[in-house]
Amino acid sequence: MADRIQLNQKSYAKLSRRGLILGGLQMAFITGLAFRMRKLQVEEASEYRLLADENRINIRLIAPSRGEVYDRNGRVIARNEQSFRITIVKEDAGNIEQTLYSLSNLIKISQRDAARVIEETERSAPFLPVTVKDQLSFDEIARIAANTPTLAGVTVEQGLSRVYPSLESYAHVVGYVGPVSDNDLKQSNDSNPLLKIPRFQVGKVGVEKHYEDVLRGSAGIMKVEVNALGRVMRNLDRKEGKPGNNIQLTVDTDLQTYIQARLGSESASAVVMNCKNGEILAIASSPSYDPNKFVRGISYSDFNELRDNEFRPLASKTVQDAYPPGSTFKIITALAALEAKIITPKESVSCNGKMEVSNRFFHCWKKGGHGEMNLAKSLSESCDVYFYELALKVGIERINKMAIKLGLGVKHDIPMSAITKGLVPSKEWKSNNRDQEWLIGDTVNASIGQGYVLSSPLQLAIMAARLANGKNVKPILTKSINGKNIHNLENIEDLDIEKSHLKIVRKALFQASNDRRGTAYGSRVINDAYRIAGKTGTSQVRNITDAERENGVTKNEDLPWKRRDHGLFINFAPYNNPEIAVAVVVEHGGAGSKSAAPIARDITLQALFKGKPPLEVYPAKDRAAVLEQQNNLGKVLKELEMLRRNKV
Repeated sequence: MADRIQLNQKSYAKLSRRGLILGGLQMAFITGLAFRMRKLQVEEASEYRLLADENRINIRLIAPSRGEVYDRNGRVIARNEQSFRITIVKEDAGNIEQTLYSLSNLIKISQRDAARVIEETERSAPFLPVTVKDQLSFDEIARIAANTPTLAGVTVEQGLSRVYPSLESYAHVVGYVGPVSDNDLKQSNDSNPLLKIPRFQVGKVGVEKHYEDVLRGSAGIMKVEVNALGRVMRNLDRKEGKPGNNIQLTVDTDLQTYIQARLGSESASAVVMNCKNGEILAIASSPSYDPNKFVRGISYSDFNELRDNEFRPLASKTVQDAYPPGSTFKIITALAALEAKIITPKESVSCNGKMEVSNRFFHCWKKGGHGEMNLAKSLSESCDVYFYELALKVGIERINKMAIKLGLGVKHDIPMSAITKGLVPSKEWKSNNRDQEWLIGDTVNASIGQGYVLSSPLQLAIMAARLANGKNVKPILTKSINGKNIHNLENIEDLDIEKSHLKIVRKALFQASNDRRGTAYGSRVINDAYRIAGKTGTSQVRNITDAERENGVTKNEDLPWKRRDHGLFINFAPYNNPEIAVAVVVEHGGAGSKSAAPIARDITLQALFKGKPPLEVYPAKDRAAVLEQQNNLGKVLKELEMLRRNKV
């Protein structure tokens, strides 16, 4: 009996301990469950409410308004206009092909666009809207609105489209925008979610690309309520993004448009700079193209026409192309010799039409020679032999350093695409790039801007501006961002060139344009207040054989276009108080005195008078032709203005 009682007591003790353990575990579970329920219902309620709402609320990005671009006078160059587009969201639409088929019964959708939409929806996130068609008409909007119940995932959105009201005038400067491509994403380290939106537009070339981050702005957010089919029922919230910054350029639209018309059908380019501060007043390349076509989707036929045109309308010739500067480079050789004190202005060289160097003859453009030439006459009449002699004394290294001082062989920082550095050769350059020794003949060729020397029209304009002003002016294309000036145009440092030497060369260029024997005399200005000082250049693009020289060099007009010489002209004006510098290059235009100089004179006067110059500033014999040209250009400009109003 005692043993049984003792056994029951032990069993009860064990049962009590088990009960306590089990009860403790139950209490711990209940307590943990209570804390978890509190966390879910109180602390994390908003998070789970959002997860539940995702079944009926969509969050969408709102593309910001892109900043606009203006000229120096506040005239718009690139702006935004209201437009309507259709977008489709894959996760809401379900069967994309069926939805596109339904849409095609309401509006015209090309097979190309349909294929693009399917491709973009497959490679992008399912919640991102894909643009089906842009620039909808009101009739198209009405048809879609009437059928919205049957078009799941389809939305008509109001947005902004880029417009370039000046059409072709600023195509090479401002560029254009286009949809983000895979190549854009590879080149950019930008993780901005806007770039993941299919068909979102970014700058492709020119100012639009250079200032993409400034012009783009930041995205806004829109919350919309959708039904079970993905149809938008109402807008719940909308937070606008930050619009992009506006940019003001230094260019003058009236002057830019005039230059584009004056260049006409030539394959040519022109740059106009303010001598005193480096502001670019105009920078035009011809022929050009309408950038609006790229924004709205250029057709294959239009693009092929631009691509296959031998005058290369897509090229930005002012900054992208580099040409042998020809005789305009003689300014460099002359200043290098003066600075080295190798010559004096009065020293002369006899030119008989050619000069032998290392068993090779280097010819002057004037077959019979110029006779006795000093520095001023050699620049004015553009004697080649004089500079051949000079080059042997100066050497290529001094010429190289002087060219760089005057802005050649330098990649200048302006917001345009594919800016060339050009080429100012040296012994080291030839050794590194051609694995060859520098020859005396290379120096002789370089002295007159031939051989390896290459420069862009922008660089030639900078050279003219620095020569005119004696200052180290740098090119400026951007005036302000959101009204704030970004450049200090005061206290520009002097060039490291003796002022008396600059004065000697400036005087020689005045003679070139105003002396009867000067190469630019035919394009002179007769009003003393607007006199031009300039230098012609004619750069060869082919070799002239000895046999051809014996029998007579073939005239440019008798050669195929691509084998003709380039014509160049640089100048500054007014001579007594320089305000502007101009550079003009006419591809395969022949002699610079005949092709480039007349264009440069007209551009110079147009810039100085800020409009059509009076006939009295032209020589009497030219006035009838100038009047006819002004009338014709006036008609062209009026027609262009009408075209712009109708197209944009």
